[in-house]
Amino acid sequence: MRVLFVIQGEGRGHLTQAIALRQKLADEGHEVVGALVGKSPARRLPAFFLNKIGTEVYPFESPNFLPTAKNKQVNMLASVAYNLCRVPKYLRSVRFINRMIRETKADTVVNFYELLTGFTYLLFRPKAVMVCIAHQYLFLHPDFKFPDENRASLFFLRFFTRVTAIGASKKLALSFRKMEECPSEGLVVVPPLLRQAVLALEPREGTYLFGYLLNSGFSEEIIAWHRLHPERELHFFWDRKTDEPEFKIDEKLSFHQLDDQLFLAYMAGAKAYATTAGFESVCEAMYLGKPILMVPTHIEQACNAFDASLSGAGLVADRFDLDQLWTLAEHYSGNTAFRHWVKQADWLILREFRPDLLFHEAPVASWRRYATNLVARLGRLLPIGIFWSF
Repeated sequence: MRVLFVIQGEGRGHLTQAIALRQKLADEGHEVVGALVGKSPARRLPAFFLNKIGTEVYPFESPNFLPTAKNKQVNMLASVAYNLCRVPKYLRSVRFINRMIRETKADTVVNFYELLTGFTYLLFRPKAVMVCIAHQYLFLHPDFKFPDENRASLFFLRFFTRVTAIGASKKLALSFRKMEECPSEGLVVVPPLLRQAVLALEPREGTYLFGYLLNSGFSEEIIAWHRLHPERELHFFWDRKTDEPEFKIDEKLSFHQLDDQLFLAYMAGAKAYATTAGFESVCEAMYLGKPILMVPTHIEQACNAFDASLSGAGLVADRFDLDQLWTLAEHYSGNTAFRHWVKQADWLILREFRPDLLFHEAPVASWRRYATNLVARLGRLLPIGIFWSF
């Protein structure tokens, strides 16, 4: 089977999931013929992904959120305006995705939550079967518990998630725990996609705190805490572009560019983990038995963090209060059930790629009607969304 990946490339999580799935599919004799990665001009693809994905990588421009001036939270008003201005570029990206599906002769497209893949299937109806895979598809599950957030925000999050899956044969929802399948949504709940490099790690209880900042503006909070506790060692990874791989504040605090091996090495030996609540790194920390402080930057991460807290991952906060994390680490015992769930990932996920289950007559009329309804609702709701952004 010839498989083409289309990956939402903002952050780290979908990229590492793609690395893990490519290896699993290759072990089963399938060929991943390319990885299309949607990204903004402001971000660069990390070297670890380019080195380890094991196939040709094709970046394209994709919608993304813009941060506030302090590079912490998402600026919704600026994001809406920015992405509307770039619609012609995104339409070119949609045509590019469609062309690459044809040129690679892919049998199957695996969509890692990239919005433009849904629009590609809406506008061009490629013949390749599409499988969507991400934690976000769990937001469509009737039993998923959401945090106490703005209802409009949650509505648009679920709407966005549905648009990414227009034309999908099935949606694989990565989950912190077992949940029932949802056939009415074409939803299959599966364990997280952790790489073999993570599963092979031997965790140690270290003396330093470790973290990942999607938005580098949070480094101010880390530095402020460090000034109050100069004796404690801290290692954080961030997205800020610097000439050097390590930006050292002093002997006890360093900020690192994303480096896959170094990231995992620091995580394995950390006392605890602090993060902006991306799904993948939270799963890695849970598997290694590390207590976690999660500081969401937008609604999607707020849902990730709340869901992870229900599975005993750690604490959710609105700032990087490392005192809370240090206290949690003193009595944290981990989640053994999560480790057992992760170890079932290979057969539960690969089962969904069996040709006899994957290639069947697609319900074209059904998903086209569904897509048309989605677009109509979007047209009615767009003015509300812009008003809500204020």
